Amino acid sequence: MPTAVVAIGGNSLIVDPRHVSVEDQYEAAQATALHIARMIADGWDVVIAHGNGPQVGFILRRSELAAHELHEVPLDVCGADTQGAIGYALQQSLQNHFMDLGIDKQVATVVTQVEVDPADPAFADPTKPIGSFMDADMAARRRDQDRWHVREDAGRGWRRVVPSPDPIRIVEEPTIAALLANGTVVIAVGGGGIPVVADSSGWRHGIAAVIDKDRASSLLARNLSADLLLISTSVEKVALDFGTPRQSDIDRMTLAEAERYLAEGVHFKAGSMGPKIEAAIDYLEGGGKEVIITDPPNLTRAVNGETGTHIVH
Repeated sequence: MPTAVVAIGGNSLIVDPRHVSVEDQYEAAQATALHIARMIADGWDVVIAHGNGPQVGFILRRSELAAHELHEVPLDVCGADTQGAIGYALQQSLQNHFMDLGIDKQVATVVTQVEVDPADPAFADPTKPIGSFMDADMAARRRDQDRWHVREDAGRGWRRVVPSPDPIRIVEEPTIAALLANGTVVIAVGGGGIPVVADSSGWRHGIAAVIDKDRASSLLARNLSADLLLISTSVEKVALDFGTPRQSDIDRMTLAEAERYLAEGVHFKAGSMGPKIEAAIDYLEGGGKEVIITDPPNLTRAVNGETGTHIVH
């Protein structure tokens, strides 16, 4: 059976700013899980990765509000918490859809650590904003007392920023591979994985960082020799000159074209489509076969060749 790594974005769990409750997120998870279940019914083995940015933000905000009474939650622990909670929502949704579709499959969530290099240049220039906005006095206090890196955010206030290093090793990869070989649907590398570094003795320690979910998914897909990397995002197709009168959707793109468009620096922005294209390039250069980028409602249609942007050699 062919294997796909399916990387679903935050819009797969939070459809819009008015629907952010736990119940709303479960409903969104059920809708996305149905499309993945149909893929599985068509004969795919699947590993699911997911984003967790909003959910980590919620935990950090609750932690800040309760700081007068309870200890604050470290960022790596926030990542672990969201992997469990989002995994639970996806597991249960898939299991329910499997029952309706007559699929005999098990689903398991693997709380996943992803090792990064402590010498990664990202640690010298933290850029990923997390947590709540602060005034200048609070930002200075957290910088001095807690050694936070803080940055003013477009006139809206100050925010904590953390590094976004590249993933180099998925610690639980052997477990993921064993489950997949046994026919289990696996949910893994949630939020890009919990960032950890290894010390001189080989012991691993969690750190305050954020790993890009699509980069971690690309690494996992390469290491598992997956036949497909399917990236779910907020648009049905990738576009050139996005948001301009010249915008044009792309149905099919070669690896060489993806590299050229990315190098031009105008089509795929760093905060949106850029990391997804970079992840696609890494996967294909590492021996992968095909990348598809589309939105959650079109996952099945895209796999069937009816829509989405397909990136190939």
